[in-house]
Amino acid sequence: MKDWTVKLAQLWALAGFTALLGYAVYRLSGHFLVAWDFNFQWYHWLLLAVNCLFMAYSEGYKGFQQSYSLKFANRLQQLKQSSPLAKILAPLYCMNYFSATAKNMKIAYILTAAIIALIIIFNQIPQPWRGILDAGVVVGLSWGIVATVVIGFAQLKAELE
Repeated sequence: MKDWTVKLAQLWALAGFTALLGYAVYRLSGHFLVAWDFNFQWYHWLLLAVNCLFMAYSEGYKGFQQSYSLKFANRLQQLKQSSPLAKILAPLYCMNYFSATAKNMKIAYILTAAIIALIIIFNQIPQPWRGILDAGVVVGLSWGIVATVVIGFAQLKAELE
């Protein structure tokens, strides 16, 4: 395939990933904003701060920046040798949903199932607790979006040099 189709697929992978996680951040932010209707006590503020710091470190830094974003960038590179279908489905390809090692696909599907389970559980939690928990997720996902895009573009820039 022509070089421009690879670049287009790589940009599509980054854009699709960003849109998917960005939509989650948008939806979760709404739950956090509803929590502001409650009068926070000191323990609400403490849990909010601890949760946001924990999620920034564990999900944002360790989960995304130090692991997932690097794997995503490697998959961006692998799009050069991938099938036309992989290029069309580039966001899913780079997220390891297909044409990956069995281990990486298993991790992707287990992680997806765990996220769905957490969404179901979080839907049962009353406010302001749900908003406090969702705030941490928003912090972690936002960090993850930025890390993945920055690392992804650094990978694409390195290819051009």
